[in-house]
Amino acid sequence: MRRALVTGGSGDIGAAICRQLAADGFYVIVHAHKNTAKAETVRKAIVACGGSAEVVTFDVTDGAGCRNILDKLLADEPIQVFVSNAGVVADVPLPGMSPEQWSSVIDVSLNGFYNVCQPLLLPMMATRWGRVIAISSVAGQMGNRGQANYAAAKAGLHGAIKSLSKEITSRGVTANVIAPGLIEGAMTEGVFDQQAIDQMVPAKRLGRPSEVASLVGYLASDKAAYISGQVIGVNGGLI
Repeated sequence: MRRALVTGGSGDIGAAICRQLAADGFYVIVHAHKNTAKAETVRKAIVACGGSAEVVTFDVTDGAGCRNILDKLLADEPIQVFVSNAGVVADVPLPGMSPEQWSSVIDVSLNGFYNVCQPLLLPMMATRWGRVIAISSVAGQMGNRGQANYAAAKAGLHGAIKSLSKEITSRGVTANVIAPGLIEGAMTEGVFDQQAIDQMVPAKRLGRPSEVASLVGYLASDKAAYISGQVIGVNGGLI
């Protein structure tokens, strides 16, 4: 059974991704940092549906800590699907943004991607089959007021994935980005009324976490072997 690691697996989108991959037959490693209880809930839901999963807890910004945990996981066998979904926001217009607000968001989304992905790559490539999928945001494509830090981090992921794709696709490992728009969940709850959604989103609704997860499931499948280096939006026509 191929193994998949999903960082930020306890959040709305992360949990949906974990459930999708488990339903597709992967052994899912549900990552959490502080929300271990929520990650355990995701694991139990997967097992209740006949899937296989475990929970791991570590800080993606801690390079040495990541390496320690990943070395233990890789001692069993390679991880062949990596979904980089961990992220945080610290929204404020750039003129008033503190160094900590800038660096914390970059550290989780971009440095965290490197810290987790890099140790997985050589073992993954040795199997001649693998999938690296980074969950980005429409903000990384078009920018967003008050999110210069978040947009910079996500846009950085786009460049990293496009470069990585050129390095690893010949070994049977693809690398892609999914850039969601406005998705139902804790981050959007109460933020947008229906009038605002109607004005911004041609589909006139928020997306569902399951719609992002469905695309992850496809990109992680054998059917997507010829798709690599792409930034794919799930945004209801927002851009």
